[in-house]
Amino acid sequence: MEMLKYLLFAYFCGLSLNALVHAQAQSGFISIDCGIAENTSYTDKTTGLYYISDSSFIETGVSKSISLQYNSDTREQQFWNVRSFPDGIKNCYTLKPAQGRGNRYLIRASFMYGNYDSKDTIPAFDLYLGANKWDSVKLDNASSITVMEIMHIPSSNYVFVCLLNTGYGTPFISALELRHLTNNTYRTPSESLVLYRRLDMGTITNKSIRYKDDAFDRIWRPYHFLFGETLSTLLAIDSGAQNIYQLPSVVMQTAATPKNASSNLEFYMRPSNPTAQYYVYMHFAEVEKLEANQSREFNIYQNDEYWNGPITLDYLHSTTIFSTSPVSGDRIDYSIRKTETSTHPPILSALEVYIVHDLSESQTDDQDVDLIINVKKKYGVKRNWQGDPCAPKAYIWEGLNCSYGQESHDPVRIISLNLSSGGLTGDIASYISDLTMIESLDLSNNSLTGSVPDFLSKLQYLKFLDLSANNLTGSIPIELLERSTSGSLQLSVSGNPELCSSSSCKNNKNKNNKFVVPLIASMATLFVLLIALAILWTLKRRKGAVGVNTNKTKGIRKFGSLQLANHQFTYSEILDMTNNFERVIGRGGFGTVYHGYLNNIQVAVKMLSESSSQGYKEFQAEVKLLMRVHHRNLTSLVGYCKEDSYLGLIYEYMANGNLQRHLSDKNAYTLSWEDRMRIAVDAAQGLEYLHNGCKPPIIHRDIKTTNILLNEKLQAKLADFGLSRAFSFESGTHLSTAVAGTLGYLDPEYYMSNWLHEKSDVYSFGVALLEIITSRPVLVQTDDKPHISQWVSFMVETGEIKNIIDPRLRDNFNISSAWKAVEIASACVRRKSIERPTMNQVVMELKECLALEIAPRKDGHDTNNSIMNLNVDTHLTPFAR
Repeated sequence: MEMLKYLLFAYFCGLSLNALVHAQAQSGFISIDCGIAENTSYTDKTTGLYYISDSSFIETGVSKSISLQYNSDTREQQFWNVRSFPDGIKNCYTLKPAQGRGNRYLIRASFMYGNYDSKDTIPAFDLYLGANKWDSVKLDNASSITVMEIMHIPSSNYVFVCLLNTGYGTPFISALELRHLTNNTYRTPSESLVLYRRLDMGTITNKSIRYKDDAFDRIWRPYHFLFGETLSTLLAIDSGAQNIYQLPSVVMQTAATPKNASSNLEFYMRPSNPTAQYYVYMHFAEVEKLEANQSREFNIYQNDEYWNGPITLDYLHSTTIFSTSPVSGDRIDYSIRKTETSTHPPILSALEVYIVHDLSESQTDDQDVDLIINVKKKYGVKRNWQGDPCAPKAYIWEGLNCSYGQESHDPVRIISLNLSSGGLTGDIASYISDLTMIESLDLSNNSLTGSVPDFLSKLQYLKFLDLSANNLTGSIPIELLERSTSGSLQLSVSGNPELCSSSSCKNNKNKNNKFVVPLIASMATLFVLLIALAILWTLKRRKGAVGVNTNKTKGIRKFGSLQLANHQFTYSEILDMTNNFERVIGRGGFGTVYHGYLNNIQVAVKMLSESSSQGYKEFQAEVKLLMRVHHRNLTSLVGYCKEDSYLGLIYEYMANGNLQRHLSDKNAYTLSWEDRMRIAVDAAQGLEYLHNGCKPPIIHRDIKTTNILLNEKLQAKLADFGLSRAFSFESGTHLSTAVAGTLGYLDPEYYMSNWLHEKSDVYSFGVALLEIITSRPVLVQTDDKPHISQWVSFMVETGEIKNIIDPRLRDNFNISSAWKAVEIASACVRRKSIERPTMNQVVMELKECLALEIAPRKDGHDTNNSIMNLNVDTHLTPFAR
């Protein structure tokens, strides 16, 4: 039976035998790469997932390729192309999973703009699941990836995923995936749960995990507690046993635990919508072989109230604790605490949080949907008939009217169908008999042939029937004539020369059949031939339309191996711009930076020094990077100069200079704690964009307070990208390179091994953050604690935060915010890179520091505990690399 389903699926979707084999191997999966050529497919080299073209699932839209500057060998293939929808308000994919209605599915939609339309304007639009809004699609920048995931139990055999144009740009989509889940998992009163977080706690690899490690292709993001440790085992979890959640062994082989054995594991959420309802799933597995006199036992508290426990774990077996009812609030706290008899601290292997999503608007009855789709196929209806025919109400199909029940769960029924002047040919489709609630049917002004079928008289609610201006023959069924005569049916059949509209025609029925049957047979044969010719013609057109999508380079100036889209200036223009290099605003290894004006707008002009040994190389590196990255926390390149031996770069002007100058005790103005936290957040966001927003990722290699510049509003931007390197994940988790950077900020692990990775930047940022917190120099040669991190570590042991923070602030700061900032910085400068947080984690924790300072509140948490804030952008779930 399953093979038959796949054969039918392949036949109707036009899939090849090879596609069928892969589809069968990944039973319950639909993996669609949106925008790739029709009838093409491939196997993802990382996950082994088999992706097919979306041409069989949607009838509208155009295929586009992302801009070359956003593509690379490390970019997942699903993001190379998109399907764009410049026409129509509502465009829908139609999925019909083999398991049918009443089953639980994971549905995932992915988006990456990549400047595919060369407009460099990021659109925003709505995403619908059937009749209900799923979410609004909003991307941060051209290279960011937004992933939306929902667990849903459809009441229909169809799953419609629709993109709606809201007037803020053309909708598009990169990939659409459906995964069949077992129905005994994630059971809640709500049929739909939107993913909020899915985290792999205590990960060693720092990579996202998905299929084949996860049989359901859930994506698990790596996460670390700032002051936690990792426990791990190489032995398989749940080997020989079946956990209903089928958790990936590689995820459950590691667990987070407090560094201090007497501490708790704690995390919290601050929902933007306090009325939103959350379900929490905590996954545990004992990875340590405990002795007979040892134990690990803990209780879980929600908002400081007992929630579950005491919990004990079986060695190498998983246990899942989950919400039986949803929780809401402006802040939701969880604490995992060891019991008094436990010899070992609590652990947490994985965590999932979902938001209840109300999909209460009714959808069209399945029978009516089947019928109308068959009618559409039979007659080749050219109207924009996509998605649910009757829902949402604002986007009902053209030519339909529907009835909506009194209750939300009542099915929606089609009660009116108007296909007048629709170019219909052939006979009146028998499918129409399934429209049992139809009240009005208009098939007028077409080229329909054959007889008027008897089933029309069986439609008991039919009140209006217009068959006029067709080529119908034979006689009208007596029941229809009787209903017309009685006034219960308004019937129109004029304009059918061969159709007899009186009851006297019944006696001539057999005679007429001698001529009608051969005529219908001939027309049917002609119809089939015409369809075959049309298919061949369409295939030929499509084949001819396939070509190479090349990027235009018209108007781009070439310099060496660089292509500069920015304006090129002559040396005389640079002299005029800077008034003969009148005002120096900075110096560095590259050269001197001068103040200037360009069309009355202030700029900074960096000129290459002749004594700079690597100046030209750094010039190329900086230009290449700034051409392809754009973020509000990175300095912007305005233009360049390359004339004879003169080489210069023109940047936006940062009125308040570099951060180090403002931290110096020689500066008359002291930055407030709020200013410092805002600057730290800005700088962290710029660095996080380089690591996660750029493909391939970029490592700055020279993060320091002199390379953090401030504008007139004290907004911070990273600068000086001459040492930056693109970081290919294909080479592993690091790359070998000559050590570069600034003494004091340089990652000791990188210095010793020459292995560079993104955690090297995290270390440097941690040092800069310690400067922001303390206003102390990074290196002090006369002190017994020469490095700032050593001094802070020593001061932390005293337990007095006031002795660590810049004394010029005179205690004008929130103590919880200050402690949290010190914890973040300390975590960043850990000696082992694997123990450092990612910049994504740093950003979210610093935002919490800022929030604590802006709106002080009693936190009530023991700062010795391992605390985790879950407030991360839900749309930035990365794919496995």
